[in-house]
Amino acid sequence: MLKGARVGARVAGRATAAARMRPAFLIVGAQRCGTTSMFKNLRQHPAVVAPPLQKGIHYFDKNYDRGPGWYRGHFPLKATAARLARGAAAGADAVITGESSPYYMFHPLAADRIARDLPEVRLIVLLRDPVERAISAYTHEKARGFETETFERALELEPERIAGERDRMLTDPGYDSFHLQHNAYLTRGQYIEQLERLEHLFGRDRIHVVDSHDFFERPAPTYADVLRFLGLPAFDGAVFDQHNARPRSPMPGDLAARLDEHFLPYDQRLQTWLGRTPGWRR
Repeated sequence: MLKGARVGARVAGRATAAARMRPAFLIVGAQRCGTTSMFKNLRQHPAVVAPPLQKGIHYFDKNYDRGPGWYRGHFPLKATAARLARGAAAGADAVITGESSPYYMFHPLAADRIARDLPEVRLIVLLRDPVERAISAYTHEKARGFETETFERALELEPERIAGERDRMLTDPGYDSFHLQHNAYLTRGQYIEQLERLEHLFGRDRIHVVDSHDFFERPAPTYADVLRFLGLPAFDGAVFDQHNARPRSPMPGDLAARLDEHFLPYDQRLQTWLGRTPGWRR
């Protein structure tokens, strides 16, 4: 029933695409860094109206061939935004919408597509300790049936699994790399490489980086910073819960130390880019 309702809603959405809102913000990554929690907090704001069916549309990475009408069909009607903006509770000049697809930041083609199709969009990026992100991603993919190896073996296989995959995707936009999406545990934590690419396409002023450690330790001020970035009025009614977490076994200390050493040069470059020390390196 739910799948049928979604298909019907998307058909109706495509037919009314011109009457629907354009996203003002995208949460583009990183995977397993609190993107679901941030999106759920943002949609609590009275001046944010979310896509009715799902937080992540995955248009710019997985569904770009479906076309802009399909994408716009996921978002609320402009009439809905106008009605909410007139409400005293909104407290904003305009109501905005957005989505969260954490593969966008890492996908080889997504950033270029976003820059071309949504030239005014603002990007929100959440980052956490890349060692913790790696084991969290592994646990997530294992639970979904997308990983069959042990964690250490998966790390050993990663270079072989993803070798040439980015180039193949760039050459053939119709090619979908399973391993790049599901098994790039270390590479997806090399955040600075992805941020530098985003900066080249969008500029620093349209990218807001959230340290997930700060978000979960001090959610209210971190959330307030995101609202300012989006041009939204302050809102003290958000309820901060952690979503989409999975329990996992502790990592052996020697492995954690090796991974920490792997990420150190990337984190040092990230610190320079951010102008502050990432929470996991303080």
